[in-house]
Amino acid sequence: MSSSKSSTLTLSQRERRRSVVRSVVVLIIALICAVPLWYILINTFKTIPDMATNPLGLPKQWTLRNYTRAFATVPIVRSLINTLIVTFFGVLFQVLIGALAAYGMILRKSIFTSGIGVILMIAFVIPTQSTLIPLYRMESSVGLVNTLLGLIVMYLGGAVFCYFLIVGYMQSLPFEVIEAARIDGAGPLRIFWSIVLPLIRPILTTVVVFQTMSTWNDFMTANVFISSSNLRTIVLQVYNAVGQFTTDWPSFMTITVLALIPVFIFFIFCQKWIVSGLVAGAVKG
Repeated sequence: MSSSKSSTLTLSQRERRRSVVRSVVVLIIALICAVPLWYILINTFKTIPDMATNPLGLPKQWTLRNYTRAFATVPIVRSLINTLIVTFFGVLFQVLIGALAAYGMILRKSIFTSGIGVILMIAFVIPTQSTLIPLYRMESSVGLVNTLLGLIVMYLGGAVFCYFLIVGYMQSLPFEVIEAARIDGAGPLRIFWSIVLPLIRPILTTVVVFQTMSTWNDFMTANVFISSSNLRTIVLQVYNAVGQFTTDWPSFMTITVLALIPVFIFFIFCQKWIVSGLVAGAVKG
């Protein structure tokens, strides 16, 4: 009895030690990741000399001048509205197209759909940078360059990523329910809206969160296809805050913080759905 008790105590002690080690490792990683965020945030309340002499410390004198100057000199509100429009409609159509494509692939499996799946796979692995020039020429020929609509159309390429995430989840759906709906006379679209969408809600939420953060923070596509100052997204305003010869770094970091706040709040509110969606997909798969 004493030997079994001692072995049980030893196992519990080992588990406690492992838990402590894991907690310490996670804490160290979190602190390392937090240093850049702290550096950016704390310097928005400093003057240029204060930042130069004490970049990581607290400000000698707290000031909101950088924020008032950012709103006075940069169209922050307009850029936030542009980014919100592009992100909302871009993500909406990405997820809708990706879900419909996955539904079509699962609903009718054939050589044709298999070939389409291979084409989508090839398109997915092609670097975006290698297609910017032909895409720019195509949008220019129809007058979509330097428009928010053209930028939204460009972001529809993310539907391929949505498709690959959703199709794996759809493969584990109970098709008996779909067959029963067919027998009752429901058409493909009715089945999609009334049965399939509610069943894949966890993965849809995960995809929406990922694509929202990706679209909101995108710089390369917006920089190539948008040139007018009144159509710039908030990330482009961050880039334009860097001068050619000198840069007001506190002002630059202030605009960076203003660009991060909305997506940071969005992520905080949606992180539980990210985890639940990924876990649900893993269990179903």
